[in-house]
Amino acid sequence: MPGKHSLHDIEQAEKKPLWQRLGWLALIWAGSVGVLFIAASLMRMFMNAAGLTTH
Repeated sequence: MPGKHSLHDIEQAEKKPLWQRLGWLALIWAGSVGVLFIAASLMRMFMNAAGLTTH
């Protein structure tokens, strides 16, 4: 079935060093935080341009 991983694939992924797996986790987390920051900044910029301010 497509989308299902075999036991061999899972075993191969578990053989990778811990630092490499944690590195990928940190990279994905940092990327998601960065994208969220960009989206929030764009929304704030558009809201300020439309005259919506907090002061």
